[in-house]
Amino acid sequence: MFSWLGKQGGGRDRGGAGSDVVQTVTGGLRDLYLRKLLPLEEHYRFHEFHSPALEEADFENKPMVLLVGQYSTGKTTFIRYLLEQDFPGMRIGPEPTTDSFIAVMYGDSEGNVPGNALVVDPKKPFRKLSRFGNAFLNRFMCSQLPNQVLKSISIIDSPGILSGEKQRISRGDYDFCLLQWFAERVDRIILLFDAHKLDISDEFSEAIKSFRGRDDKIRVVLISADQVDTQQLMRVYGALMWSLGKVINTPEVLRVYIGSFWSHPLRNTENRRLFGEAQDLFRDIQSLPQKAAVRKLNDLIKRARLAKVHAYIISYLKKEMPSVFGKENKKKELISRLPEIYIQLQREYHISAGDFPEVKKMQELLETCDFTKFHSLKPKLIEAVDNMLANKIASLMSLISQEESNMPTEMVHGGAFDGTMAGPFGHGYGEGVKEGADEDEWVVAKDKPAYDEIFYTLSPINGKISGISAKKEMVTSKLPNSVLGKIWKLADCDGDGMLDDEEFALAKHLIKIKLDGYELPGTLPSHLVPPSHRKPLQTAE
Repeated sequence: MFSWLGKQGGGRDRGGAGSDVVQTVTGGLRDLYLRKLLPLEEHYRFHEFHSPALEEADFENKPMVLLVGQYSTGKTTFIRYLLEQDFPGMRIGPEPTTDSFIAVMYGDSEGNVPGNALVVDPKKPFRKLSRFGNAFLNRFMCSQLPNQVLKSISIIDSPGILSGEKQRISRGDYDFCLLQWFAERVDRIILLFDAHKLDISDEFSEAIKSFRGRDDKIRVVLISADQVDTQQLMRVYGALMWSLGKVINTPEVLRVYIGSFWSHPLRNTENRRLFGEAQDLFRDIQSLPQKAAVRKLNDLIKRARLAKVHAYIISYLKKEMPSVFGKENKKKELISRLPEIYIQLQREYHISAGDFPEVKKMQELLETCDFTKFHSLKPKLIEAVDNMLANKIASLMSLISQEESNMPTEMVHGGAFDGTMAGPFGHGYGEGVKEGADEDEWVVAKDKPAYDEIFYTLSPINGKISGISAKKEMVTSKLPNSVLGKIWKLADCDGDGMLDDEEFALAKHLIKIKLDGYELPGTLPSHLVPPSHRKPLQTAE
C-alpha cells in the first residue's frame, strides 16, 4: 500500500537522524523501529518475554482479519460469503471441520502453501511463527487464490474452539499463544457467534481473554440471525450481551453486528431491517486499507510503551541482585514481590498501571531467567524512545493526513462488498431522507392532502402561516427544540420566516422521518425541495 522511504544523498545515514527524509508513513515507522525501539528491545531481551522483533513484512503487509469462534459457528462460511467463491482447503460442515490455521491470501493461481514453507517466505509476515515448531506448522497453511477481495486484505481462519475440559487438555494450550501472536498483527478480530450456539465455553473464554489490550480491534458478529423470529432474536441478543459482559471486562458494552451472512434466501424476512448492521460491518472492513497506516502507528506506540516498562522492570531486578552470595534466594524473593515492584515503578516513573504486563505471566517467564545476565538501566535508550513518542510520531501523524489527501481512497472491492455499493440494495437506499430520490413526483405529495388540512386550521394569511403558528403544531411531535429548529431551517426554503402550504408539508415530512428513527440531512436534498421553490433555486445558481 505504501512505498519505501528515501534518504538524502542516497546510501546510508551520514548525518544522524536529521538527514532522513521520510517519504511514507510505513517507511517512517520501520525506520523509527529499527533506529529507536529495536535497540531497547534487544538490550533488555524484550523478544523473549513479549513479542518477536518486527520485520519488513510486518510493515508492508496488507491488512489482516482474524476470525475466531466455536466450532460450526460459520467462520469458513463467512469467508466464503465475503469472497463469493470457494478457496483451497475449505471444508464446511456441522462437525468441527477446520482444524488448522488457514491464511487466505491473494495469489495469481489457486493452491496451498504448507506451514513450513510459509514461515521461510520473507514476503509473508509469518516468519516468526517458526518458533512454535512442527506441532503448529503442520496445522498451518496458506490458501492462495485470485480474488478481488484478497487484493486488499488477507483473512485468517482459526480452528473451531471446542467445548469442555477434556478437549482443551487434549489439544494443548499453544493455540492461545498463537491467537495472541495474530492479535498483535491483525487489523480486525471478528468474534463469531451462532444464534443457536451462544454458550461461551472455557476454551473460548480463554481465547477472548488473550485479546485483552486490543479491544479496539474486536468486532462481535451474530450470524444465522434469520433462523429465528424477531422475538427469539431479541432474547438471543440479550443473552449474548450478558455472556460477553462476563468475559470482556470493559465498561462499555461491545456492539453486536447482526446478519445472516450467507447467500441463501432468508427464512425470517421480518428481521431484514435489523440486518442493516451487517452493512456497517462491511464498511468497517472495506475501510481497513485506508486505516492500515494508523493501525500500524497505534500498535508501534503500544509496543514502545510496553518496551519501556519492560526495561524498567528488568533493570530494577538487575539492580536488586547481590553480587556474590544468595542469588537464588534473592531471585525467588523478587519474583514473589513483583506486584509490589510494579507499584514502586509506577510511582517512580509516573507510569500507568495499564502499561504493565500481566503479573502471573511475567512471574512464570522470570522463573527460567538468570537475573545476573540482565542489564542495568541505560538512560540514552529510554530517551531515544521518549523522543520518538514525543516528536517523531507527531510528524508521522501529519504525514498520514497528507497521504490520505494525495492518494485515492483505498477500499476493499469484489465479492460480497460490491453488493454494498451504491444501488437500490445499498444500506438505507430509498429510506428516510433518501425516499423518493429517484422518482419524478415530489415524495411529500402523497401525504400533502392530510398536511393541508392541518395547514388551513392554522389560519394562514396570504397563503402562509407565521412561525408562532407553525411552532404550535410542530411541538406536538414532542421532538426537542434543537431538532425542530433544524427542521424549520430546512423547510423554510425562501428564508422569509413563514411557511406556505408546501413548506409546511415538507416540515411535517421531515418530522415523520425523524420520528421513524432516521437522521435529518445537513442540507435539503434536491428531490425534497418543494416544486414551487425549485425554479428560483435553479435561477439563483
